[in-house]
Amino acid sequence: MNVAITLAYLLAAVLFILGLKQLSSPKGARNGNFTAAAGMLIAISATIPLLHFTVAGIAIIGIGVVIGAIVGTVGARSVKMTAIPQMVALFNGVGGGAAALVAVSELLHFGRNPAIAEAFPSVFTIIIGSISFAGSMVAFAKLQELMTGTPITYPGQQLVNGVLAAAILGFAIAVLAVASVPFSFISLMVLALVLGVAFVLPIGGADMPVVISLLNAFTGLAVAASGFTLHNFALIVAGTLVGASGSLLTKLMSDAMGRSLTNTLFGAFGQVKAGAAVVTGGQARQVRSGTPEDLATLLAYSRRVIIVPGYGLAVAQAQHAVRELAELLEKRGVEVTYAIHPVAGRMPGHMNVLLAEANVPYEQLKEMDEINDEFKDADVALVVGANDVVNPAARSSPGSPIYGMPILNADRAKNIVFMKRSMRPGFAGIDNELLYDPKTIMFFGDAKDSLTKLVSAVKAA
Repeated sequence: MNVAITLAYLLAAVLFILGLKQLSSPKGARNGNFTAAAGMLIAISATIPLLHFTVAGIAIIGIGVVIGAIVGTVGARSVKMTAIPQMVALFNGVGGGAAALVAVSELLHFGRNPAIAEAFPSVFTIIIGSISFAGSMVAFAKLQELMTGTPITYPGQQLVNGVLAAAILGFAIAVLAVASVPFSFISLMVLALVLGVAFVLPIGGADMPVVISLLNAFTGLAVAASGFTLHNFALIVAGTLVGASGSLLTKLMSDAMGRSLTNTLFGAFGQVKAGAAVVTGGQARQVRSGTPEDLATLLAYSRRVIIVPGYGLAVAQAQHAVRELAELLEKRGVEVTYAIHPVAGRMPGHMNVLLAEANVPYEQLKEMDEINDEFKDADVALVVGANDVVNPAARSSPGSPIYGMPILNADRAKNIVFMKRSMRPGFAGIDNELLYDPKTIMFFGDAKDSLTKLVSAVKAA
């Protein structure tokens, strides 16, 4: 490797790190994407001179580049904001699958008895990349509602997963210590694919932010290992960065849910419990509802309003409507901020991306730790499509499946306006105690339609 290529890889690595740093803030996220993309372009350009092309190879690479560019561009530009988590899961899975196929190709190239130093990275890549691919496809299917989003469990599930893991370990040892033959490493890949499906099936929609982060880390590790196989410095750096950041994000998401990673992955969270109580003392619990005019008056004459967005806002594509309402209130002298829970939505940062797309000022987006103490000073907490992340049961009900999860302190505001389609529970499958708070006023309906009515009512107030 000559000096120019080495320096190009070094520059690419620096751009990857700078891009990752910019992605840590909504304000710099867009530039972070461009920075990291520039790094990848430099890395690819520096790699091309190292390759030995045949005519067929050039044709295959050209076809792959054209197909990938078209699919990536059209997919990214046409995807709805509510479908961003699905797109992330899909693209992440493709990365893991590609790494696994590269590893299979290298094992075929190494022959029957490769050195362990050569074979081990390939075996590792096949296992982790295949699990990431299959798991990401199941996550995509759940998020796209091609299959149920609730946990799918069956008796002896963990035993089956354990047997699959043991079989994978056995084939890995066979490839490394006995003979690297196609039967062994193809079987290894198939079993890893099956384990990837089995791994994600029992995980519910509420835990998708954690799953996406973890699978993203898996893909990064697979890519880094393939870098060792191919002796490519850029792949090692890029994969390691993705693996490390994905692992850290997975830990942060688990902490934000107040649960261990083990409980998140194996607890079947979100499975609806049979016989859930819907009455108290033999009588149905009552809620208070309001009209658009009443709520508009409450909002228009408040000093401070904190908006709590959730997945319902994304489903209704109501981000522009909520921004319009906030701007109307600000013109009346109302201070408006947005409270962002780390696991609101279907992926890490989902609400940040959604509101940024509607041009909500970045400085108005406040993370949970930053804004929680401010709810007590708010005249109104306007909850739009959020549920479990504002449920006081997380603090007060030890038997609740969400007990211990850090929540937004919406219940401590002077008034709560709760916008919701119905009284159905959230992903956790339990009633939200905030709905029955005497300070809470319900406003039922689609979030976009309801916000549009509020906008009209505030204009007339």
